[in-house]
Amino acid sequence: MSAWELILASASGCFTAPSFALFAELVSAWVCCPSRRTVCAMIATMDPADSSPHDAYHRFLRAGAWSLSALFEVLARAMVAALCPAGTLAIDIDDTLFNKSGPKVAGAGNFRDPIRSTANKVVYALGLNIVVATLRIKPPWGGEPLGLPVNLRLYRKGGRTHTELAEDMIAEIERWFPGRIVVVCADGAYAPLARASLTCAHVVSRMQRNAALFESAPPRLPGQRGRPRKRGARLPAPPGLAVAARPEEWEKVTLSLRGKKAERLILSRRVLWYGLLADHLVLLVIVRDPKGHQLDDFFFTTDVDCAPEWVAEHYAGRWSIEDTFRNVKQFLGSNQPQSWKRQGPERAAGLSLWIYSAAWLWYLTTQGNALTWKHRPWYPKKTTPSFVDALACLRRTLWHHRIFATSCQPQLQPEMAEQLIEAVARAA
Repeated sequence: MSAWELILASASGCFTAPSFALFAELVSAWVCCPSRRTVCAMIATMDPADSSPHDAYHRFLRAGAWSLSALFEVLARAMVAALCPAGTLAIDIDDTLFNKSGPKVAGAGNFRDPIRSTANKVVYALGLNIVVATLRIKPPWGGEPLGLPVNLRLYRKGGRTHTELAEDMIAEIERWFPGRIVVVCADGAYAPLARASLTCAHVVSRMQRNAALFESAPPRLPGQRGRPRKRGARLPAPPGLAVAARPEEWEKVTLSLRGKKAERLILSRRVLWYGLLADHLVLLVIVRDPKGHQLDDFFFTTDVDCAPEWVAEHYAGRWSIEDTFRNVKQFLGSNQPQSWKRQGPERAAGLSLWIYSAAWLWYLTTQGNALTWKHRPWYPKKTTPSFVDALACLRRTLWHHRIFATSCQPQLQPEMAEQLIEAVARAA
């Protein structure tokens, strides 16, 4: 059994035997499909003699007796065991819009489209608003980290908020990996996670520029009457603290930002952000570009004992989840499956994210740091693989099996097959 088949087989407990056969065929066809990822287009890449009727795959998505959460749990356990067996688990949280078309798409709504919107114009689009949790992995070749999806929730207007859905996912991840410390990183919209009832998680996020900050409450004097104070003296807002800081208070450090070195000035201070977390101090970290090309950044973490430079580096690594969203939509066609009813739209989007993680898991465990792509004259400095390279490598493996295992006698010549396989491996 190949490594890819082992990854798929690990999820067999999430399905009945007939459903697992549909799942395995659909996932492999999703990887190999060189055209739009509609269900009918994907199953057209299978062996017509062995594939089920096309409606079976539609029913599998919209009404099958299986759970996305259980499917992600199996894959998350495999990824953690293979790629980060010890230490903290770095989880990034963000939401994205999976565009859809059609008058009636289950779970869809009109949401702000972050791609087409600008500072002066807001564009709304119909689609699924999905909150995603990714596991941040350091690849063996170094550079920018990878964000591998391990959980998701569909946001519905009038239902649980984005922050509440994120809290549910983190609590679920904590149950999957008891005893492991989870570090959650998200943008400022998810800063309220800091007051969530999480057992082993710390939060790293942006702080609002107008945040009302205070000193910690002063100690109570002997014999003092009245209720204890909850906060100390009022402090300036984060930009005010940066302006008031003396030059010697700033520390010059070299940070690794998304795999690249950068000189920055850092100022840190424990403060009470009373409006967000009234009972605990947070560590405020102000990051300044000494050349003045960028505005000051204001971050915070609930782990007040960590190194300030680590906070800046860790937040910069959050960009890996944005790369994940781009790759899933652009190279796996996550918006394209034509499924409209019941659980179909949500499950199709979830499967695209699951396949993204599974493809990277296969690549990291089978290829490691090997050179799996051909050098191109227009990319003379390319030294690390992209998701396109990982996907093409997996496609070559699957197409080799499909072409040589099913071709009639006389078999296709290897030289001809290599050219064909390389073409379909790099197809959009």
